[in-house]
Amino acid sequence: MNDQSPIEDPVTASSRGNSTDDLPAAENPDNLTGLHTRNIRHKAVGLPAIVSSFRHAISEAGLTRGLKALAHVNQKRGFDCPSCAWPDPDDERSGIAEYCENGAKAVADEATTKKLPPTFFAEPGNSIKQLSQLTDYHLGGKGRIAQPMYLPKDATHYQPITWDEAFEKLAKHLNALSSPDEAIFYTSGRTSNEAAFLYQLFVREYGTNNLPDCSNMCHESSGVALGESLGLGKGSVTLNDLYEAEVIIIMGQNPGTNAPRMLTALQKAKHNGAVIISINPLPETGLMAFNNPQQVKGLLGLATPLTDLYLPIKLNGDMALLQAIEHLLWQEEQKAPGTVFDLDFINNRTAGYEAFEKHVQQFSLPDLSAACGIPIPDISRAAGLIKHKKKIIICWAMGLTQHTNAVDTIKEIANLILLKGSIGKPGAGTCPVRGHSNVQGDRTVGIWEKPTKKFLDSIEKVFGFSPPRNHGYDVVASIRAMYEGKASVFFAMGGNFLSATPDTEYTAEALRRCRLTVHVSTKLNRSHLVHGEEALILPCLARSDRDFTGGREQFVSCENSMGVVQSSKGVLTPISSQLLSEPAIVCRLAKATLKTTKVDWDAFQKNYDAIRDVLERTVPGFDDYNKRIREPGGFYLPNGPREGKFNTPDGKAHFNIASPAAITLQPGELMMMTIRSHDQFNTTIYGLNDRYRGVFNERRVIFLNEEDMKEQGLRANDIVDISNAHRVARHFVVIPYPIPRQCAATYFPETNVLVPIDSVAEKSNTPVSKLIRIRLQVSSAG
Repeated sequence: MNDQSPIEDPVTASSRGNSTDDLPAAENPDNLTGLHTRNIRHKAVGLPAIVSSFRHAISEAGLTRGLKALAHVNQKRGFDCPSCAWPDPDDERSGIAEYCENGAKAVADEATTKKLPPTFFAEPGNSIKQLSQLTDYHLGGKGRIAQPMYLPKDATHYQPITWDEAFEKLAKHLNALSSPDEAIFYTSGRTSNEAAFLYQLFVREYGTNNLPDCSNMCHESSGVALGESLGLGKGSVTLNDLYEAEVIIIMGQNPGTNAPRMLTALQKAKHNGAVIISINPLPETGLMAFNNPQQVKGLLGLATPLTDLYLPIKLNGDMALLQAIEHLLWQEEQKAPGTVFDLDFINNRTAGYEAFEKHVQQFSLPDLSAACGIPIPDISRAAGLIKHKKKIIICWAMGLTQHTNAVDTIKEIANLILLKGSIGKPGAGTCPVRGHSNVQGDRTVGIWEKPTKKFLDSIEKVFGFSPPRNHGYDVVASIRAMYEGKASVFFAMGGNFLSATPDTEYTAEALRRCRLTVHVSTKLNRSHLVHGEEALILPCLARSDRDFTGGREQFVSCENSMGVVQSSKGVLTPISSQLLSEPAIVCRLAKATLKTTKVDWDAFQKNYDAIRDVLERTVPGFDDYNKRIREPGGFYLPNGPREGKFNTPDGKAHFNIASPAAITLQPGELMMMTIRSHDQFNTTIYGLNDRYRGVFNERRVIFLNEEDMKEQGLRANDIVDISNAHRVARHFVVIPYPIPRQCAATYFPETNVLVPIDSVAEKSNTPVSKLIRIRLQVSSAG
């Protein structure tokens, strides 16, 4: 849907704000913590990143434990970073640090020695309501959950429960439902391949395809677009392709914060002669220059400039910009046929070019320039940089995927790639940069609410039961189902569902209407505090923890952004003997719930090799899984587009025809996007600073163009309330920033309340978090 009008079924007064005194807070408290600002940084990483990494690791885990964890993260015999999904080098890996600052923070966060025993939850000051008054930052800083916890109906405090009692209670709720479709099973991206495969296997034997996951909120649009255009919903490049590229275009992404190790690859690409074009509303530091802390010149502050051309695009102007570039390239192609477009590739490997060419001819360059906010001379410069290049890689992230027209925008990326024949060859292709470390792997092994017939047939053949064939709920549909009473048990395998999802108060009310909410977690988060009639917290091992399950030391595996599957083996002693691994939790849940089963859950719990043996028989590409996963560095999964093969009905890549969205703002209205701070990964908040943007000790800020501030009578440090329709987020400090006119940016999850539940991307149903119509009003707190 395109409009952002109030939802048809409004949130009840009790959760909208009229009677919230009796309910745990669904949102972060709106009190300000004391903003300090400094100049925007122009170089990323360097010594400050090193200092920050070690400070977090040692303060949380101690010197010995912290350094041990860092020494093994992303190493071939170590564990996969629990942060982003950026790939590790195929060859030698750094013996100093094969991780970034945010990876170090993620490792420190889970390697902490702080833990929450039953006495913590029993303290009078730690009721559900009182804990909800803390910020996400302070909640996460409390420590690791050390034992299963249970919240009875109408209780004010969590209380300890044994594992047997927890599984018995959960099974009782699941088996009391009138239909398996009344249960929802969410998955976060940190879940391993082994756990995710078992999880979806249990859910389908239980009888539903309600398997929403974090992909629904991030790169679902990429998967849909690439699947329809190129026949595979994944990127096509490898890390080595970046080193060979002639042009790298980065769109809607901030690698300096969200995937800092990407900067090393970009530095190497620059050294090899690549040109980098950065397209983003904000001039992010990590796109501009990089101080490599593993090189002498980096330690001396001698940065490598990265971006050759920066285009400060308006929100949702990406399709217009791409089409303007395509129009200019088409004009050059007419002057010298066959010198700009790869006609041989187009004629033999694609479909729909004739209609697309007619579409390109009709473009109005002035209109497209106005729509994207980029002057025509700068668009011409971008077109000139790629005109005679074939080795082109386009990278993107949530700046593109979380718009109403996201699928068509990403298909426009595919259009440009196809025009240039820039796929299926070294140094060229598509590169969606995934977020969480195994979000792509989870989808590969079956976490999907819309499973293919081929996959379900394989499940039936291997395991001997008939899985459900109807599609299940994705994230947005799950929230609606809980709100409308169509689902009453919610189970989350990791993540912080409430803080990750849109329309915070609506989602909170949906969770409150459940009979039971369950979270497999390592640390306390807000989703534990906004709960159903009853609630369970099941504490699991972290990625860095050693896993002794079934009487032996186990390991798991993950798939990164570029399709490499590799092992992950923790090295730290768990902080509690009461933690279970995710595969063990799934196996025990299945045994407790399923009255009859075709699956040998005991065998899978005792030996993860047994899981990989059946996964190999079920999912294509995992041949000799147990052998190849033990090879240092792992193995690549098959990737048709990487080889120039397109698994579409006609075997060809497809051009797409679309037009940019017409966005008309009313007087005083702005377009807002949500972003991360540098002290943040997804919903996990490591601190209150955003070093590169010059923001310290505050998260409730809004970045505005200075001309827009003047027009609205605002000054730096004014405090405003942000609203749209009947939603409001209170008390945000105004920060002038180089952002295009009529655009604004705020951190999530603080402004997720402003993302309407019914504002979603076409086809992918992804929440539209990157274009929220807002109005500002000076706050009474100001």
